[in-house]
Amino acid sequence: MAGEEIKIITADGTVPARVFGPKGTPGIVLYMDIFGPREALWEMAERIGSWGYRVLVPDLFYRIGAYGPFDAATAFQDEAKKKELFALKNATPPSLVAEDTGAFLDALVAHGATAPFGAVGYCMGGPCALVAAAAYPVRIVVAASLHGGNLASEDEDSPHHLADRMKALIYVGTAEDDHSFPPEQSGRLALALRTAKTDHIIENYPGTTHGWCVADHGAYHRDGAERHWRRLAQLFAEKLYPEG
Repeated sequence: MAGEEIKIITADGTVPARVFGPKGTPGIVLYMDIFGPREALWEMAERIGSWGYRVLVPDLFYRIGAYGPFDAATAFQDEAKKKELFALKNATPPSLVAEDTGAFLDALVAHGATAPFGAVGYCMGGPCALVAAAAYPVRIVVAASLHGGNLASEDEDSPHHLADRMKALIYVGTAEDDHSFPPEQSGRLALALRTAKTDHIIENYPGTTHGWCVADHGAYHRDGAERHWRRLAQLFAEKLYPEG
């Protein structure tokens, strides 16, 4: 089984998690997509770890109890599974994940990581990474969202409202076709980040749809995924190995 299994204690319970990569290296939190921790995400964490990082993949749905497992390629085709997935997501808003993130960062340190930290999230994990950056502006110095949804929605708790609290380098990789992050949201997010004078990059991935980065997702796009890996490697190195 990939990685090292650990347990993280938060105010709301115990989080199953895994850590990857060498000790004594900068820590990165990988925020999962809606389908939960599984082999595809562990392989992604291992890949980031191979660059010289200690990577944590926590189960964000730990408050719910038993759930799934889900096949990322087919789950949305089953109405019952789709309903279960959105119930899990709706019970785990980014604000709750931000509350947990202090414990995640402490767990990274306890298991061999060094500060400062990075964050990367996919799908529902995208807004979690940005909100975490706002909640921990000193500890998190780079945060990336890949096919993250509702980053600049009309909701009061939309991440773009926190732009002035984000001191990290913010990277947003967006699919060409993604109903959860349409062009009007992209523009709204860009305006908020620029107004806040937040260092940021918003990049479109032509030919992709929501979910393109994750290998077991039905929308997986190999060329787009490899491009995102190159971007992450560059961003993490710039901010987490600034002397390198």
